[in-house]
Amino acid sequence: MQASRLLNIPNILAFIRLLLAPLMFFFLVNQDASFFEDIHSSWLNYIAAFIFVVASATDFFDGYIARTFDQITTLGKILDPLADKMLTLAGFLGLMILGSASSWAIFLILTRELFITGLRVSAVAEGIDISASWMGKVKTVVQMIAIGFLLMGWPGGEIILWFAVLLTLYSGYEYVRDFFKATQHN
Repeated sequence: MQASRLLNIPNILAFIRLLLAPLMFFFLVNQDASFFEDIHSSWLNYIAAFIFVVASATDFFDGYIARTFDQITTLGKILDPLADKMLTLAGFLGLMILGSASSWAIFLILTRELFITGLRVSAVAEGIDISASWMGKVKTVVQMIAIGFLLMGWPGGEIILWFAVLLTLYSGYEYVRDFFKATQHN
């Protein structure tokens, strides 16, 4: 069922995530800025990581609240994945600019994310529901763990990043497969 209100809590949380993504990116890419000259770059990474954790938590809560309290809206179906992509885009591009993540891994992840986001928006516009699969949710969690590890400079971040690439590509295949199955039935 669709809730009639557009400005419900899940949509507000997704919108907050949209706002937090560029803020996190700002802290990652402006580490040489004169207004940060008295702050060690590791602290700017910690700030970015904190923003990332808060934004990631909104992803969990907006989905949970939307499903539990029947507040799913068409706007939410578009806003939630867009906010997710903006957050991962900000994290991955910021890490790549800092030289903390493989540019090939980032390229593969972001290409898939942009393609599938476009596919999902097209599906919503056509009334086709290709909601996030279980693998898509696992992929998102692993991407977020990879970003967290890389932001903090913890060992194993690159391995987790490449594992995220594999999950990302596989879940992308699932979305394309499901989209074509759904269009054959319409």
